[in-house]
Amino acid sequence: MNVPETFFSVNEELVLFGMSCLMGIALGVLYDVFRTARVMIPHRSWMVFAEDSAFLVFYGIALSAFASAASRGELRFYFVIGNAAGFALYIATVGSVVIRTMKKLCYFVKKTIWVVLFPLRTFYVFISKKAAVKFVGCSKVIVNTIKKIRILLLKRRHLLYNKEESRMKGNVTKSAEKVKTRKKRSV
Repeated sequence: MNVPETFFSVNEELVLFGMSCLMGIALGVLYDVFRTARVMIPHRSWMVFAEDSAFLVFYGIALSAFASAASRGELRFYFVIGNAAGFALYIATVGSVVIRTMKKLCYFVKKTIWVVLFPLRTFYVFISKKAAVKFVGCSKVIVNTIKKIRILLLKRRHLLYNKEESRMKGNVTKSAEKVKTRKKRSV
């Protein structure tokens, strides 16, 4: 009977640990893509959380694929330690250089764009000031018209629009006054 091998030799475990360190370096390169995007475009905290969560999901998938391909599907704790060691080694050495370089490059690109677009900005400010004067003048005419309409409406708010009703209201008030005067005379 042929029994499959259920353990790794020390040499095989060292090779697997080295491969997991290399995988950690590759994950560090992938994480640098996220960090570079954060340098180029400022992120809010929920976006950073979403990116880090996506990275952790990818890491879990990559770790299980590594275990399946390299060690017959057996997940060992030293795989995680090797990944962490390779990741930390990359971030502390090459990753810090990459991020510093990307920060300087982004600063240079922003300054270059600002210098190139500065004449356009001054032209835009000049045009917008001229247009604002024109539009503010138009809006003042509209606002003054609305104010005049409001004043007219306030002056006429006591008018009744139904002539029949106003006549009846006038009759009622006249008859009420007659009754009051009769009572005064009789007293």
